[in-house]
Amino acid sequence: MTSGQPLPQDREASWTIAQVAERTGLSHDTLRYYEKAGLIERVGRTTGNQRRYEAADLLWLEFLLRLRETGMSISDMQRYARLRAEGDTTVADRLAMLREHRAELADRMRALRRNASALDDKIEHYERLLDEQRPGTDEQA
Repeated sequence: MTSGQPLPQDREASWTIAQVAERTGLSHDTLRYYEKAGLIERVGRTTGNQRRYEAADLLWLEFLLRLRETGMSISDMQRYARLRAEGDTTVADRLAMLREHRAELADRMRALRRNASALDDKIEHYERLLDEQRPGTDEQA
């Protein structure tokens, strides 16, 4: 969650879509899409049909955001959400999915480190070229 604020301990509390959008950084449209796409279960409603998110919804959204930030596809997130909704009989399948995703993430992190190193090398190369072009950087001093 983007706010970094811990969830209130009051399990009876609920939040509007605007409050959840502010807390998560997700737009109202994205929150509605997540519900429509099956990423989150149908959110409770007030008598006026206003969405009210519970603490458990916010915790689940926080995990979904981590999956998204680490590059999990929406279709894999949907699959994971379906497995989660099916209950404890799917724990092994969920564990396998997360292990596979974590391995892919580790591969991408290694690739990013290699790419960052190549960029560092190129930056150093250009900095040396600029230093050589500056007047008065002559090594005769």
